[in-house]
Amino acid sequence: MTDPKVWFITGASRGLGVEVARAALSAGHHVVATGRDPEKVRAAVGAVGDHGRPLALALDITNEAAIGAAVKAATDHFDRIDVLVNNAGNFQAGFFEELTDAQFRAEMDVNFFGPLNVTRMVLPVMRAQRSGHVVTMSSSAGVAGGAFATAYAASKFALEGWMEGLAGEIDRFGIGTTVVEPGMFRTDLLVDGDSALWADLSVDDYAERTAQLVPGWQENNGKQPGDPAKLARAIVDLVDSPNPPRRFVAGKDGVDTVTGKGRALLDAVEAYRELSTNLDHDN
Repeated sequence: MTDPKVWFITGASRGLGVEVARAALSAGHHVVATGRDPEKVRAAVGAVGDHGRPLALALDITNEAAIGAAVKAATDHFDRIDVLVNNAGNFQAGFFEELTDAQFRAEMDVNFFGPLNVTRMVLPVMRAQRSGHVVTMSSSAGVAGGAFATAYAASKFALEGWMEGLAGEIDRFGIGTTVVEPGMFRTDLLVDGDSALWADLSVDDYAERTAQLVPGWQENNGKQPGDPAKLARAIVDLVDSPNPPRRFVAGKDGVDTVTGKGRALLDAVEAYRELSTNLDHDN
């Protein structure tokens, strides 16, 4: 058992956020569980492990004032934050031409700028401690984009690049980073109007495929292969380990997706290696 840490978790009123909060509590850690409705957070997480219930706080990750208030409340209560889990997010589905500019920007606000804003508020606490760990939930879609998920993939690709750069900036302060790249897990990400949002526009050329894909996504809810409770325990175990990984690919389908993308990238390099490596100045 490692020394108890203070975990600050976003999006902890449902899905994976609840499971991470419960797993951290079961491992003997203190938990600050946040969501837009703290009563829902408190009810969802319940009382677990030696430290009982989490400190449940209201937090909208798109509201900087709310983030500042939640971070202050957490540090007032526990004096520190050891682990930040950027988990809150949603899924904006739809073909690119059927998504409005407002929908695409809203997806970036929640899935990309939200974690940035929370992390920006938490890092001064961790720097002062000269210790901490930032966990950001990405997706296998943050490694390999797919049709009907252009906005979602864009937000997750952005997270990947940001976390890669951030790791090299904060490791000198004793702060580690882990990007988690799950495949399909049995959360409520595909629940209509809650975590899953659908395109507003209609383009005739996409009508047939949209009519096929939307019911497929909806019917898949609750049938995804991944177990979020197992993933949550894995995340807690990895953060508690002596050398947490910079990246963790989660689920068999996630491993297959990332492996395939890695091979495709190498194939693309090899296909044009001679041309690519002969583009420098001659002198």
